[in-house]
Amino acid sequence: MKKLILIACLCGCLTIAKAQQLKSPDGKLTMTFALEDGGKPRYSLVYKNKDVIKPSKLGLELKDDKKSLLSDFTVTDTKTSSFDENWKPVWGEVKTIRNHYNELAVTLTQKETNRIMIIRFRMFNEGLGFRYEFPAQKNLTYFIVKEEKTQFAMAGDHTAFWIAGDYDTQEYDYTTSKLSEIRSLAAKNRKENLSQTSFSPTGVQTSLMMKTSNGLYINLHEAALINYACMHLNLDDKNMIFESWLTPDVKGDKGYMQAPANSPWRTVMVSDDARDILASKMTYNLNDPGKIEDTSWIKPIKYVGVWWEMITGKSTWAYTDEYPSVQLGITDYSKARPNGKHGANTTNVKKYIDFAAKNGFGGVLVEGWNEGWEDWYGHSKDYVFDFVTPYPDFNVSEIRDYAKSKGIKMIMHHETSGSVRNYERHIDTAYKFMKANGYDAVKSGYVGNILPRGENHYSQWLINHYQYALEKAAEYKIMVNAHEAVRPTGIARTYPNLIGNESARGTEYQAFGGSKPNHVTVLPFTRLIGGPMDYTPGIFEMDISKLNPANHSHVNSTIANQLALYLTMYSPLQMAADLPENYERFPDAFQFIKDVAVDWDDSQYLEAEPGQYITVARMAKGTGQWFAGSVNGDNSRISNISFSFLAPGRTYEATIYADAKDAHYKTNPQAYTVRKVLVTNKSKLAQLCAPGGGYAISFKIANQATVKGLKKL
Repeated sequence: MKKLILIACLCGCLTIAKAQQLKSPDGKLTMTFALEDGGKPRYSLVYKNKDVIKPSKLGLELKDDKKSLLSDFTVTDTKTSSFDENWKPVWGEVKTIRNHYNELAVTLTQKETNRIMIIRFRMFNEGLGFRYEFPAQKNLTYFIVKEEKTQFAMAGDHTAFWIAGDYDTQEYDYTTSKLSEIRSLAAKNRKENLSQTSFSPTGVQTSLMMKTSNGLYINLHEAALINYACMHLNLDDKNMIFESWLTPDVKGDKGYMQAPANSPWRTVMVSDDARDILASKMTYNLNDPGKIEDTSWIKPIKYVGVWWEMITGKSTWAYTDEYPSVQLGITDYSKARPNGKHGANTTNVKKYIDFAAKNGFGGVLVEGWNEGWEDWYGHSKDYVFDFVTPYPDFNVSEIRDYAKSKGIKMIMHHETSGSVRNYERHIDTAYKFMKANGYDAVKSGYVGNILPRGENHYSQWLINHYQYALEKAAEYKIMVNAHEAVRPTGIARTYPNLIGNESARGTEYQAFGGSKPNHVTVLPFTRLIGGPMDYTPGIFEMDISKLNPANHSHVNSTIANQLALYLTMYSPLQMAADLPENYERFPDAFQFIKDVAVDWDDSQYLEAEPGQYITVARMAKGTGQWFAGSVNGDNSRISNISFSFLAPGRTYEATIYADAKDAHYKTNPQAYTVRKVLVTNKSKLAQLCAPGGGYAISFKIANQATVKGLKKL
């Protein structure tokens, strides 16, 4: 059902001097827009009479132009409207999404240049989105953005959950601090990465989560990042004002524009209940509706793969240790001596296929199958992979036929090594090769510095490449899971074949020295605001030295926490990342991973506090079966929840996978309990959560035999 009400106020060439206000549909949020002295646009935002954004500047600074789009404006038109619809995502946390907002579009005309810029505001119950629009006009056609000057003036020294601003990576652990402490802590936040470019001692990345002293939860982000540079935030820590900071290209330019055009949406979410931030679909609603007519080939999936053994160092991506360098088409791998550690060999991959088929998984990912891994990174090498030539020990056709016989879909891996031009040269051939061999999904990677040299992972040129690869994949009916690409901004609504991204510090870092135990209680408030993450959960062996004696890393999580991640880290693409033999050691815990769904009709956030805990219940799509999961931060706590989400009048068998009393992410991570109890929608649970721990629950309707044999909770 769609309802559209349009109320236009056409003012011709007259200037509107008074401020314009826009309220949320429920009336709790009020945005005020006005032109201040000198024709400078400003806005502010209030929630329940509490300041969220104090008066803040709007506009863009242009390059090589004496007159930027910052001042000298008059308001020459305003239009207000309301919009209300329900739409069904191809996959998601809920079956139906409501898109309900009030809108104010303000047309500004610059007196000296007669240029026109529209600022469009959309107010939802959970927050505000706004963007700059540049209609076709003779006085503003081609222009270069030197910097966007959007401000977010904070009303206090809030607590923030942040990672340092960086043009090339988001793979940092989050820091929790006051805004005023960012400058002193930024250097500690930046750890060495394969490619990183910081720009300011007070720069941070979006999605930025904050909590105020008077109980508000505020989130700053962007939506629909298309043909524009990724936005960071730079803090004026004397005045507590964030200002947008776009990612530059190799020349230092921030954006090349041609009217008609628009910026991405700048978003401000706010609530006095943290659960509202997690449940919000505002970011998706600010994106265009789906552009793929036939979506029947886009299917959520659980998978396993030859990956964790490589990350931990148990095996390698490279086939041989003999060659210090290789050149595709010249290096003869048939004459090379195998190193005996190459993971992507036919025999090993078949073991993963067998394991997937035996345990009900749909896919198997294989990395390191193709020639070139011996010197793939760090050499500014353009022609590093061709994405179609396998190593001698990986038989593509044999694997294809074997997987098909077992009902398993193979997932291709395309590592570009940052050589974007090379990938675009080969992309059609690579996608055709995938389809010819039964691969319907690809994990792409952009590790290392970008080629062309000097470009950044998050500049406009790279944003356009990621979009090109996604749209090209849609032509071939291929699903994309992009790693090291820009963090998502809701584009999966428009192109739902974007079934996953990394774009944050994932599980692999647990094998690189570990992540903070509360990391997974922050990510859903930050990285996941724009779309699902391929976090690769399900690690059961926390001592990495047992896989590789030379690696002394430790996974800072309990087994119960790892199970809960399948609920709290939402994704339609979920990996059981550990080695098959580790799952065979803990068959009762592994049962939950086999049972849990990846696509949902309903999701209800039961508890939430950023950096501390998240508890969610979800109903599997088309089955009515409920699952629940809770992840915990640094400190032990008791989670108290109600099962009111269950259908009334029914009795359920609940299987609860929880931390043992002495569980601890560091000292006793594999201590867990499994118990079965009878529950109804009136039941309540008080469950211990260890440091770095949590719990997971599966529910099924109880039969007579079950009712007789189990106790009520």
